[in-house]
Amino acid sequence: MKLYFAPMEGITTYTYRNTHAEFFGGCDAYFAPFITPSDNERLSIKSLRDIVPEKNKVERLVPQVLTNRSDSFLKFEEKLKELGYGEVNINLGCPSGTVVKKNRGSGFLRDPEGIDSFLSEVFEKTKLAVSVKTRTGFLSGEEFDDLLLVYNRHSMGSLIVHPRARADYYNGEPDMSVFEKAYRKSSNKLCFNANVFSKENYENISKRFPDLDGVMIGRGALANPAIFREIRGGKPAETKELAEFTRVLSERYLEVLGSEVYTLHKLKEIWLYTMWSYPEEKKILKMIKKANHLSDLLGAIKCLPEIR
Repeated sequence: MKLYFAPMEGITTYTYRNTHAEFFGGCDAYFAPFITPSDNERLSIKSLRDIVPEKNKVERLVPQVLTNRSDSFLKFEEKLKELGYGEVNINLGCPSGTVVKKNRGSGFLRDPEGIDSFLSEVFEKTKLAVSVKTRTGFLSGEEFDDLLLVYNRHSMGSLIVHPRARADYYNGEPDMSVFEKAYRKSSNKLCFNANVFSKENYENISKRFPDLDGVMIGRGALANPAIFREIRGGKPAETKELAEFTRVLSERYLEVLGSEVYTLHKLKEIWLYTMWSYPEEKKILKMIKKANHLSDLLGAIKCLPEIR
């Protein structure tokens, strides 16, 4: 069963991906945060800089596009081919209000017929391996029956299902009954994506759905960067390892961002997830949140005990 690092907007950029692969690794592919063509459907050098091959040191990177227009997708595909990519992922899951307002991401799920038309044009002309990342509906998982009928009409590389509706955001438990339906009825290879925070979570999913093609992990991999390694039978993360990982990340962010303030903001965002691995350390979490300098944050991390 394949293991994928989910795209996390603003976090899992090439700086993070390269450093994660160097320290922890264990996943079969990293999915890049989505790229959205501009209103005139052009792609600037700035929008592509996260996926240029010379900046990415991971073995396999899958670019992701956020669009509801086939012409936009095909123009993006041409850029990907120029960069040497042979695969792409379509985002039909992002719950952000600004994305939904433009009928993109999970906002597009309100229009199964529109998705069907979009995918028909994409698969008729694409020369890439295309996968789709989706939620199970806009308002509820009851909408997934119609969506699955659409997805089953198209032969895609894989269907990555986050079993929540857009209305759920990331709240509550994933709707496993809806995913069970996808598992039984999908004509495409299926990948699970939601609430995998430990090796035990992964094993429960793989036992319940033994024929899955893959499992995608996002927030769980930020909370525990060694999760893929653990699943593969490697050692758990150690606090000193996380501290060194963060130190190296800070140096690389400083080089890319040119600002201690921006670097500190990035690391705080990451460590708000990583602190899920230290649920009892409320005092140190407060220190991390209040850190005004990188030295404050790095010092607070070094005070953490070993993960239990």
